[in-house]
Amino acid sequence: MGWFPWLCQLLCLLLFSLDFQANFSSSLSPSPTPPQCSDFESAALLQFKGTFSINNASAYLCNFVGTKSYPKTNSWMEGTDCCRWKGVVCDSASGHVIGIDLSCSWLYGAITSNSSLFLLRHLQRLNLAYNDFRGSNISPEFGGFASLTHLNLSSSGFSGKIPYSSISQLSTLVSIDLTVRNYGLLQVEEHTLRGLVQNLTKVRVLVLNGVNISAVDPGSLMNLSSSLISLSLNNCGLRGRFPQNIFHLPNLRMLSLSGNRDLSGYLPKTNWSGPLVSLSLWSTSFSGELPDSIGNLESLTYLDLAASTFSGSVPRSLGNLSQLIYLDLCANGFTGHISFSLAKLTQLDHLSLCSNQLVGLIPDQVSLFHKISFLDLAYNFLNGTLPTWLYSHSALEFLYLQGNNFTGQIKEFQQKSLVYIYLGNNKLQGPIPNSIVELVNLTKLSLESNNLSGIVELDMFSKLQNLQVLDLSSNNLSVKSNIDVNYTLPNLFMLFLSSCKLRDFPKFVIALTNLNRLDLSNNGIHGMIPKWLGNVGKNSLSYLNLSNNFLTYLEEIPWNQMQILDLHSNLLQGKLPFLPPTTTFFSISNNSLSGGISSQICNVSFLSILDLSRNNLGGTIPQCLVNFSAYLSVLNLKMNKFYGIIPFSFANDCGLKYINFNGNQLEGRLPPSMAGCRYMEVLDLGNNKINDTFPQWLETLPELQVLVLRSNQLHGFIHGCKSAHCFSKLQILDLSNNDFTGPLPSEYIANLKSMRNQRRNDGSLQYLRDIGSYGYTYDYSVVVAIKGFDRELVKISAIFISIDLSNNKFEGEISTDFGKLISIRGLNLSHNSLNGHIPQSIGNLTVLEWLDLSSNKLVGKIPMQMVDLTSLSFLNLSYNQLVGPIPQGNQFNTFENGSFEGNLDLCGFPLNKACSGNENQQSPSNDSDSEYGFGWKVVLLGYGCGFVFGVAVGYLVIVTRKPKWLGTLVDW
Repeated sequence: MGWFPWLCQLLCLLLFSLDFQANFSSSLSPSPTPPQCSDFESAALLQFKGTFSINNASAYLCNFVGTKSYPKTNSWMEGTDCCRWKGVVCDSASGHVIGIDLSCSWLYGAITSNSSLFLLRHLQRLNLAYNDFRGSNISPEFGGFASLTHLNLSSSGFSGKIPYSSISQLSTLVSIDLTVRNYGLLQVEEHTLRGLVQNLTKVRVLVLNGVNISAVDPGSLMNLSSSLISLSLNNCGLRGRFPQNIFHLPNLRMLSLSGNRDLSGYLPKTNWSGPLVSLSLWSTSFSGELPDSIGNLESLTYLDLAASTFSGSVPRSLGNLSQLIYLDLCANGFTGHISFSLAKLTQLDHLSLCSNQLVGLIPDQVSLFHKISFLDLAYNFLNGTLPTWLYSHSALEFLYLQGNNFTGQIKEFQQKSLVYIYLGNNKLQGPIPNSIVELVNLTKLSLESNNLSGIVELDMFSKLQNLQVLDLSSNNLSVKSNIDVNYTLPNLFMLFLSSCKLRDFPKFVIALTNLNRLDLSNNGIHGMIPKWLGNVGKNSLSYLNLSNNFLTYLEEIPWNQMQILDLHSNLLQGKLPFLPPTTTFFSISNNSLSGGISSQICNVSFLSILDLSRNNLGGTIPQCLVNFSAYLSVLNLKMNKFYGIIPFSFANDCGLKYINFNGNQLEGRLPPSMAGCRYMEVLDLGNNKINDTFPQWLETLPELQVLVLRSNQLHGFIHGCKSAHCFSKLQILDLSNNDFTGPLPSEYIANLKSMRNQRRNDGSLQYLRDIGSYGYTYDYSVVVAIKGFDRELVKISAIFISIDLSNNKFEGEISTDFGKLISIRGLNLSHNSLNGHIPQSIGNLTVLEWLDLSSNKLVGKIPMQMVDLTSLSFLNLSYNQLVGPIPQGNQFNTFENGSFEGNLDLCGFPLNKACSGNENQQSPSNDSDSEYGFGWKVVLLGYGCGFVFGVAVGYLVIVTRKPKWLGTLVDW
């Protein structure tokens, strides 16, 4: 994907354009003694020229597609024959101007409805592509060119709605191209497109790339001319079902619908043949299996179905496409093996099957793909060793095999054609082959995240003078660099040597003045960051990762273009360094910095992620830090010595998603302005001295998933919801170790929708994180109490769900709504003053791993339903007033005395106190909650007062409470 398919698409369009231009030149070539053009038309052309200035800003587009650009109108001189001017063609008999080609002519200005261009009524061909007409509308006057057959206004800055009375009236049109560079500048309404389809019965080429036709039903295209050769509707906002009959148009050679993400459809399963040469459905929602009928398109040379939703196996019939040069099926849902039939594609130059679910081996045939130069099989489930033909293929230049399960050693390369080698994220072993340094054309070498071993002398790469990217990270390599360096890699701009057992900064980087990205993280580099490193890419370095080393001092940050700087987990001391204004990511956590935060940091206006956690920083938090930039999404100051109040002036357009001030000495109240942070996902203010009531305005944060306010001085009642969706996405709630009073916040518990939905662990865990520039990922972290011990979640899994309300002064009963939180993993309500029974509904929490209800005033029996908690590995019910037998079975057979101590009337295993005969005979149905009213409790109480009294009370129960009692049995 990337630039290559787009370039191929442009080249296909260019081929059609050249075909028409060739016909144009031959059919309109002047006779040996042509008449001169009329004074009227000459004057009209000169007047048209005079409305523009010359500006080459659009010339790069022409260069990209290989078309020469120059100001053609410079040859238009008064007093000369306009038929001899550049870009002008006259009729050989009449002398009328019938063709104008001013494409790539550097024209800059507007075309209005009174332009003299529209005086040239004999025009048959008009090409104004690749200029800058400054947002001009397409005038209805274009409809006056009654003889026009070819119209190209591509990429020239036209905008607005295309009027029905202009293009749709040109019934003689054969070719029309209205491509716009930026989607939506031009719009076509449905009635206009219908008119175009109905009236342009001779059209052979229709190109509307980038034109907004989102309001158009794709069914409007069903009546397109059977003469159509080329249809290109890339990035048009098309949505709905694409009419299948268009695939059957008898003369269609090119069909491109790429970039219409909401456009669905299926490829024809039967009766599909024809002269189709190019088919591009990249980034659409076409789906289903790839039909065998695709093998009937014997003229097909270009097939791009990438980033769609196709599934099933890759059909063997693709092997019938003997003319195929370009095949891209990346980013779909294809399964199965790579078909051996693809070996029959002897003309294939480009093969991309990346990001599917393909398995098995790469076919190992010497004759396979003998013309292929581009092979991308990355991010599948392919395994086995790399086939031998890859090492000897004379045409192969670009090799992408990363993200699979390939094993074995990398063998010696026998050809020098390779330009890109991407083998990262596999299971390759052994040393790096010596022959790799003989690949003199190599520009990118990526071998990261394998099991490669051995000693690598960086000097070995000195022969690769074209090398731009080198990545050896995360192997078992020992990378060494000589102290004396007499070579340079002048083109190297990305160097990744993470986890390479480096002991020193590699000296050869001194000469890398154009370096853009450098990663030396997770090594054993000691001492100060050398001053000479500041000259490495001083005006180009934008990414530097020196984290997880033993660095002690950084004097300054001298790189002018720095964007991502990661220095976390070193031994750095001193003050917080000043940041370049270009910085977007800065982490210096887990060091020994001291001093405060200067307000100068608020001048870094594009800063997105700031992590200063786990240092010895102190002082107050600058007020500007919470409102200086709408880009700031992560602010992590945890485990420092900041004091004073939390800044009170959060911006209304606050972009913060993650705030962590845990483990400081902050005090005062929580600022209500924080409610302006509408994107907040994680808020951790635990372990401070905040003195306030519960901040009810937090419930207005719609994206909040983690709320930690533990170990502060928060107090008072927690009242019910005031907003419609309070805390609906919350997955971690920790209010422990405060002074909250009153009942448990039952309304909040009832509204925790995220905890009430079943979450399955399918093996592909999702984490709460922020993805910044360069795709750099910042994982959110939080400290929670798990099974009685504080644990830091360095990554917060989307399936980790817990509530901790322990060590407060809550009272009252435990709501049955807790039993509806079926995704919860941990629940701690210990050390409060809760009373009543343990709800039977707790038995519904089948993924619950730890439960602590200790040190409360709970009464009654332990519900037998809790035996169903088969994931439970930690249980503490100690120091309550529970009675009766301890349930037996499943996890309850693993708990020790400590889980139940302090309940004097409990009996049974694991306690030493045996249960009486009657107690041993209790069944689950004899255990009742207050939620079921009074039922069997009264009957059992009656036995204590004598048989007769018990019978009487039982009779009253049956007579007066029968409906509820019967209902209870049914529900049970």
